[in-house]
Amino acid sequence: MSDSPIVGQFLLIALIVVLAIFVIVVLVRAVRIIPQANAGIVERLGKYHKTLTPGLNLLVPFVDRLRPLIDMREQVVTFPPQPVITEDNLVVSIDTVVYFQVTDARAATYEIANYLGAVEQLTVTTLRNVVGGLNLEQALTSRDEINGQLRIVLDEATGKWGIRVSRVELKAIDPPASIQDSMEQQMRAERNRRAAILTAEGTKQSQILEAEGQRQSAILQAEGEAKAAVLRAEGEAKAIQTVFEAIHTGDPDSKLLAYQYLQTLPKIAQGDSNTVWIVPSELTEALKGIGEGFFGARSDPAR
Repeated sequence: MSDSPIVGQFLLIALIVVLAIFVIVVLVRAVRIIPQANAGIVERLGKYHKTLTPGLNLLVPFVDRLRPLIDMREQVVTFPPQPVITEDNLVVSIDTVVYFQVTDARAATYEIANYLGAVEQLTVTTLRNVVGGLNLEQALTSRDEINGQLRIVLDEATGKWGIRVSRVELKAIDPPASIQDSMEQQMRAERNRRAAILTAEGTKQSQILEAEGQRQSAILQAEGEAKAAVLRAEGEAKAIQTVFEAIHTGDPDSKLLAYQYLQTLPKIAQGDSNTVWIVPSELTEALKGIGEGFFGARSDPAR
């Protein structure tokens, strides 16, 4: 009989421990903390119940079940290079990057089994359809158009999955090795052609500048000679005017003028082209006066 109180106390302690464990388990299953930029889908008895938002949330233990969290941030998925046949039957390898974001966690959970795999396969299919209608040159030079078409098609197809495709980028388009060699040769020839054009253009400009410099030099030389001739003419005119004014100021008689002219005649005759002499009328009168004076002076003694 003495052991019954001890057994009762032991059972009471065991019951308290069981209740404490039960309470802890209930609290753990009832309280859910959702991180920022994530969403949680709650199923009650196997059926969709609600979507949990970031923060503290309460569930009904043993009745509600929380599915794996879904990342609501924009995601970047890089797909391995895909072989694509162009319109001119050339196989090119295209590396693609897709930027997408889950906008509806419920649709992304129940409308598609694996939205990452679905986006990848849809991207590959759409890429082959779009590039298949272009030749190699168009595919290499129309990346923006291809990106735009891919984004529109993918966004429309993934909308029902609760996914929004924001951007599609073609990282690389690699044609076959033989085509790459041909393109390199073409580019090398184009660079050589441009270099030749630039060289010829430079030579042409150099010749034009040189001719323009010679023309400007000739113009400046001619202008200098013209100005020199004008200055010489002006100097001679001023000299003549000074002599003329000096003569008129001195008021010389005809005999003195005749004498000065006679002294000037040898200088005039020095030129080879001076075959014609101009004798002014005043000189003849002066010479006449000189002759009369001279011969008159000699005839006086004879008388």
